[in-house]
Amino acid sequence: MSSPLVTVICLCYNHGRFLATSIQSVINQTYSNLEIIIVDDASTDGSQELIDQFKNEDRVKLVMLPDNLGNCAAFNRGLALAHGKYIIDLATDDVLMPDRIEKQVTLFETLEKEVGVIFSNTEYIDAEGRHLRWHYPVDEHKKVKQAVPQGNIFAQLLARYFISPPSMMMRKVVLDELCGYDRNLAYEDFDFWIRSSRHYQYIYQDLILTKVRKVENSLSSRGYVPGDLQLHSTYLVCKKAKKLISNGEEKDALLERVRYEVRQAVFSENFVEATRFFSLLRELDGMRGGYAFLEWLNNKRLKLSWLRKLYLWIRY
Repeated sequence: MSSPLVTVICLCYNHGRFLATSIQSVINQTYSNLEIIIVDDASTDGSQELIDQFKNEDRVKLVMLPDNLGNCAAFNRGLALAHGKYIIDLATDDVLMPDRIEKQVTLFETLEKEVGVIFSNTEYIDAEGRHLRWHYPVDEHKKVKQAVPQGNIFAQLLARYFISPPSMMMRKVVLDELCGYDRNLAYEDFDFWIRSSRHYQYIYQDLILTKVRKVENSLSSRGYVPGDLQLHSTYLVCKKAKKLISNGEEKDALLERVRYEVRQAVFSENFVEATRFFSLLRELDGMRGGYAFLEWLNNKRLKLSWLRKLYLWIRY
């Protein structure tokens, strides 16, 4: 059986400190039938000069964007050039374990076409590469301690975050059917999960195959701040999800998500976005419990971020 082509789209924006390690982890994979597309989203830290050293690699294509487009649009530029059967979306501060692609392809090739995405466990590391934690807690054999949802997980993905996005391998056909990521959003994963899981199954592979870097003040490591574009993107995805739900279980899952985001918006002082989420909550007939009081607090434009910071400090 021939080995299918895998495309790794490496997205860079000011990752100069980590860039070489990340890309080298792709080049050094035990799986050889690779196409590597490096997309630089108009970095300002000298990343483009570092990327240039890979231009003579046979499997590497370089895309240097003159203007910063954001993750979603930048990824789509790479996807337009991709020929692989399977796609990996890699930020160039993260690191692939040497056999990640081999392990994922081996599994994917045994699965039915209804499976559109596989994902795995990840190790979180700091800027210096030191271990922080596992995405899913593991036992002494590095196997997950609790079952991870898989299969038809549309409702679970609506309700809560539980997949580590850098761990995913996707069928290209899934991305093609969705026309890639939604370039109007500030981030991609929640929207991709909702749109893809409506039609495709997800399978979990119980291996640790990726090191995900957590850097202070990065989008993935901080909470919402006032005027946060990510929060507005989440609202837009919830509006999309409302059109996709088909039963009571899925509606309850969306309500769980919207209520969570309402609390996040109010206590991060995103008053406009909170108003939008309250409106969506009413559309879903979900204004129960203390949410009328929360709406009153939001309408008063009370600055409550200190309470959120105190809660997080006590909890963590």
